[in-house]
Formats: sequence, C-alpha cells, structure tokens
Amino acid sequence: MSGDMLSFGSSTYWLMLGLLLLARGADFLSTWVATPNLVLEGNPLAKKLGWKLGGGVNLAFCFGLAFWTTTALVVVTASLLVAAHNFHTAWLMRSMGEEAFREWFAERVSETRLGLYLICLLGETGLTALVGAGVIHWSPIDSYAFAIGAGIVAYALIVLFYTSLSLWRLRRKIG
Repeated sequence: MSGDMLSFGSSTYWLMLGLLLLARGADFLSTWVATPNLVLEGNPLAKKLGWKLGGGVNLAFCFGLAFWTTTALVVVTASLLVAAHNFHTAWLMRSMGEEAFREWFAERVSETRLGLYLICLLGETGLTALVGAGVIHWSPIDSYAFAIGAGIVAYALIVLFYTSLSLWRLRRKIG
C-alpha cells in the first residue's frame, strides 16, 4: 500500500471506488430504513442536504476519495460500522414511526440519570475505539490493517460526537 495518489481507471482505483460506493450506500440505506424523512438524522449537514443533494455530494466524495487508498479504507470501515449501528435500531424506529420514536426516546433519556447515560455511551465508544487503537498499534502505518484500525477509531468518534450532539439538543429541548 502506498500513500501515493492512484491513477484514475487503475484496478485499485476501481476497487476503492466500489468499496466506497458499497459502504456509503449501506450508510444511506440504513439511514433511509431508520428515518426516511430524516427526522432522526443526527448529522445536521446531512439533514440539511436531504436525500438528493446528499446523495450527489456522497457520489462526488466517493469518486474523489477513491484516489487515496488509505483514506478510502478509513471511510469504508467507518461507513460500514455506522450502517451496522443504524440497522441495529432501524427496525424499531421504522415500526414506531420517526416522531413516535423520538418522543419515546426523549422520555427514556429524561428518566435516566445523565451520568449513567454518559458512562454507557463512553463504554460503547471507548471500547470500540480501543479495538481500533489496538489494530493501529500492531500494524505498520502504511498497511491496510492500519487504515481499518483508523476507521474503527473514526467510527467510535463519530458515534460519540453525533450521539452527544443529539443528547445536548434533546436535553436543551426538554429542559
């Protein structure tokens, strides 16, 4: 693996593009299953862009990012893990409806001590990041394994950031 920029049309470029399209597509699909109207979308930018513009931006992002193998693999790994995370409760969100799920979740959060919620969030994200950090530590910096470990850490940070952002907005709303 090299840090050099790939040539457009090379076999590795097409492989990275295919992986990026698969991973970003999985993230889009899992989000659509969970929140087709983006009511529950945690990323304010994605929510603002909406499906069509967001899809176009992601497509362009994939074509551009496919030139850099290491970075592409970080994004592929994080995107696949985000999609898996979304699918975990997407069935519940869809079956309850977006607004009903948001109200139900807000009630659960309001009935839970903030400290307990934060300890659980840090447990989930910290332990996940620890796995990624271990992969990074025992992998050469220019290896695919290193990029995958960085993707695992990136995923943990994404979940921590957007869950914290949602919690902050929710707690501000419910007082």
